[in-house]
Amino acid sequence: MDRVVDLYLNEPATRKRWEAFLSQLDIHNFSDREIDVIDHTLGLLDEDGKLVGTGSIAGNVLKYIAVCNKDAVVGARFNKIVTALQQYLFNERIFHSFVFTKLKYSSSFQHLGFTELAHSDQAAFLESGTPNVEDYLDELPKIADQANKKVTAVVMNANPFTLGHLHLVEEASKSNDLVYVFVVATDLSLFNSQERLKLVQAGLKQLKNVVVVSGEDYMVSSATFPAYFLQSPEDLIQTQTTIDARVFKNIIAPKLNISSRFLGEEPKSHTTSIYNLVLKKELEPSIAVKIIPRLELGGELITATQIRREIKAGNLDQIKSFVPETTFEFIESNLAELQQRIKEGMNINGN
Repeated sequence: MDRVVDLYLNEPATRKRWEAFLSQLDIHNFSDREIDVIDHTLGLLDEDGKLVGTGSIAGNVLKYIAVCNKDAVVGARFNKIVTALQQYLFNERIFHSFVFTKLKYSSSFQHLGFTELAHSDQAAFLESGTPNVEDYLDELPKIADQANKKVTAVVMNANPFTLGHLHLVEEASKSNDLVYVFVVATDLSLFNSQERLKLVQAGLKQLKNVVVVSGEDYMVSSATFPAYFLQSPEDLIQTQTTIDARVFKNIIAPKLNISSRFLGEEPKSHTTSIYNLVLKKELEPSIAVKIIPRLELGGELITATQIRREIKAGNLDQIKSFVPETTFEFIESNLAELQQRIKEGMNINGN
């Protein structure tokens, strides 16, 4: 009878055995991006001690789930490893979990009580437990007679919140009764999720028809989206954005009566320009996509990337011109801490 064991990937022999098993099942991506976030890994051993299944936990996300597919017990093994992973999470008092998986495995997860939130041609995004997406949406602030109001949304990482972000939301607020600003929840940015949420709230408090909320687990960041089963970085962008858009279009927007979404134009970022194109394709015509030109000051585009580079260099005078006062005060007060995060390896490039 198969038994579940703990696998410690910091042991070289265990790591080598684990990677060899996954490689046999056509999983070959063992990049730092994928491995460093793993909190725990389980293995399934047969009566002879041979590894016949595995699965890992990263936060509340299940990943690297694979079972030997050479015999008739593959279904039972899949059920056993997923159930063991969920039990591990329960023991950690985590009662809500997600999985990103190849589309062909979505039904297997659904048989174990997962609910599919969205899928693309390649992948599916599912959740299990509570609080779920309906609970999340029920908790969001609403306004009177919202079903008959003009409601829009802006999704941002805001790493950090700049005058460019402020300009985008101001444009959205001019033509709508209510603007939801969803701040992506990931702690793989220079400014952590709580810092970014507070800076956006502080920078937008003067706009009375704007509500700033965390995107929680439903505005999926490409930084945390498991990609080990996808073939290329381009696949990751396309797949992540497609699933992101379909969750938004089919679950979030109808519940909140959102009829449009505002995006910032991306002349410099290849990744975000693809993101914008995919969103436009996926959301329209049911949800109008409004792309707003980037704000320029003195002939220079305002980007959060540039602000982070100025933080590294300690150029406070440069920063002051491109961020709201609330953001500047935070950076000035926490400059040494932010620079230390960069020295310790926090990536400041990208978006």
